[in-house]
Amino acid sequence: MSQSVQFQDKVVIVTGAGGGLGRAHALLFARHGARVLVNDLGGSTQGEGANASAADRVVAEIRDAGGIAEANHDSVTDGEKIVQNALDVFGRVDVVVNNAGILRDKTFHKMDDSDWDLVYRVHVEGAYKVTRAAWPHLREQSYGRVIFTASTSGIYGNFGQSNYGMAKLGLYGLTRTLALEGRKNNILVNAIAPTGGTRMTEGLIPPQVFERLKPELVSPLVVYLGSEACQETAGLFEVGGGWIGKTRWERSLGVGFDPEAGFSPDDVAAHWQQICDFEGAAHPKDNIEALKEMMANLQKFSL
Repeated sequence: MSQSVQFQDKVVIVTGAGGGLGRAHALLFARHGARVLVNDLGGSTQGEGANASAADRVVAEIRDAGGIAEANHDSVTDGEKIVQNALDVFGRVDVVVNNAGILRDKTFHKMDDSDWDLVYRVHVEGAYKVTRAAWPHLREQSYGRVIFTASTSGIYGNFGQSNYGMAKLGLYGLTRTLALEGRKNNILVNAIAPTGGTRMTEGLIPPQVFERLKPELVSPLVVYLGSEACQETAGLFEVGGGWIGKTRWERSLGVGFDPEAGFSPDDVAAHWQQICDFEGAAHPKDNIEALKEMMANLQKFSL
């Protein structure tokens, strides 16, 4: 990693950092000079219980290696406590890595409200609470980096993960909007969709593949996105196994009907193949670009 990626005097909050991806993130940030608040409630992968030892062990690892870290054992749904802890101990917050998560996998017809609600609270509300508490401080200092953890289950869907997929893609919607709002204050916001061999994915990935998907192969991207060297914002990156790729939306050029004359379901059926044809597809970057074809169609028929 380039020497330009350094975190002298910077404070990083990593949630869910007691193991897996979060632990790897925290260790690498500390190795690059950051002061790290290692947050982890210490619950199970299904969001049950609490145990302070997970975060404490990671802090001990960082300190043994000569780094600076403090443990935090609050739930991410109490995000203001986490941010206040960082302010009390380190005096500032510069980077927020929203990594904490749980799984409550069930097919939709077997899912109950508790499975849905708890996944939402940890992934979406938890990320909101931590980021919302840090946001005024990032704005005031005109600097900040925020990373959300999305998932390919949200991008592409995954059997038995309707709750998890909903939450993870929702975080990318939050990423896009906060990137727009934060840019003028030098707050850059990105999302990752990682694949790593962690306790949350153990048993879901073939053992021979699981062993090669080390969490440490995700963290270099996260640390880069959290650095001053990075000027990317609103990005979504799939990462795992030593590979990184940027993901973007793709949309067909579509079909324009006369808005004055209207059109029928039969018209839609007749043009369905063209509506779904991705030849020469567009890749809108924002709402303005997304409306381009629609506005062109209105102008065409208004002449």
